[in-house]
Amino acid sequence: MQKDKGVQVVCAIWHLFLFLLFKGVNGMLKEGEVRIPSGCAICGIINKDGEAINGSAIIKSIATMHDRSNGLGGGFAGYGIYPQYKDLYAFHIFFDSNISRQECEQYLYQNYAIINMSMIPTRKTKGITDEPLIYRYFVNPLDARLLETNLEEKEFVARSVMKINTQIKGAYVFSSGKNMGIFKAVGFPEDVGEYYRLDEYEGYCWTAHGRYPTNTPGWWGGAHPFGILDYSVVHNGEISSYDANRRFIEMFGYKCTLMTDTEVIAYIVDYLVRRQKLSMEEMASVIAAPFWSTIASKPEKEREKFEYLRNMFSSLLITGPFSIIVGYNGGLMALNDRLKLRSMVVGEKGNTTYIASEECAIRVLEPNIKNIWAPRGGEPVIVNLNKKEDR
Repeated sequence: MQKDKGVQVVCAIWHLFLFLLFKGVNGMLKEGEVRIPSGCAICGIINKDGEAINGSAIIKSIATMHDRSNGLGGGFAGYGIYPQYKDLYAFHIFFDSNISRQECEQYLYQNYAIINMSMIPTRKTKGITDEPLIYRYFVNPLDARLLETNLEEKEFVARSVMKINTQIKGAYVFSSGKNMGIFKAVGFPEDVGEYYRLDEYEGYCWTAHGRYPTNTPGWWGGAHPFGILDYSVVHNGEISSYDANRRFIEMFGYKCTLMTDTEVIAYIVDYLVRRQKLSMEEMASVIAAPFWSTIASKPEKEREKFEYLRNMFSSLLITGPFSIIVGYNGGLMALNDRLKLRSMVVGEKGNTTYIASEECAIRVLEPNIKNIWAPRGGEPVIVNLNKKEDR
């Protein structure tokens, strides 16, 4: 109890400091230049029975946290949104020009069967300007290329994404999973959702992000979510371990080129879950590893597991304040840093789970929600579909 009171005092002092900092600095800086360390908004919704949720719901949720972002980035990820192409990889790509588009398409034709291609539908929205060319390709790797490279299908696709993003100037693949898609831009999230016409999409799971960039620029590629294959990440916080995390992950073929620290989290998730075959729970205990003193107090089997993960993947421990939502085919995971330095609330009603930076973003969708709580630092909340068939 005494320890809890001490934590409450520290939190109160910290929030007072942030308030005074904001009030003092706000009068000296222009709009968009104020630094709010606890800024950014994240939210997510998942229906465990796989029932369709219209994209307008996630827009409504993130819009309640408008003041946590400043218009320099917003985005969404939807799962189950492409049932007619569920067995194909959906590449969403930004192009600076038609020259970069043609070069990228030439690469795709050499390596993939392109089943469908088109510009992603958008609508003119006042809050979204300076748009790049935005295209969508539903593809499958050519069997001949898989045999030639001797790569497993997902590894081939992941390497293709890295190649396009690092070697084709003016082209950036920002979404590459099956039956899912990322939609992002420079703007407030509610404007981004309107721009991409998300009210015309339905999926069993959605995540959203409203950005308040603090250390990196606001640009289309740097908006959240970040993704690779089926994994997507929205993040509120700052990664003080970014350089160590990046140096480690780039030894395995990943390239961090997007000038935003969150990018490395998406690659860490893919590396640990897809390539190292860890469960989502084990992955969480790597990036938000328990303190050594906590591990020492665990029963023997648990202690051995946590010791192994901390020693084996020590360079993938993420330090600094963060709250993240990880989307993947068939589920959703929410996770805070070990000290819970960023806010996160989870609510449940029936077969639907809601996650958000603030309770208001949940109650705007479900005013009568009863089961609502704030997860403890470092303890993941993992929600999977009751049935994964056809997802």
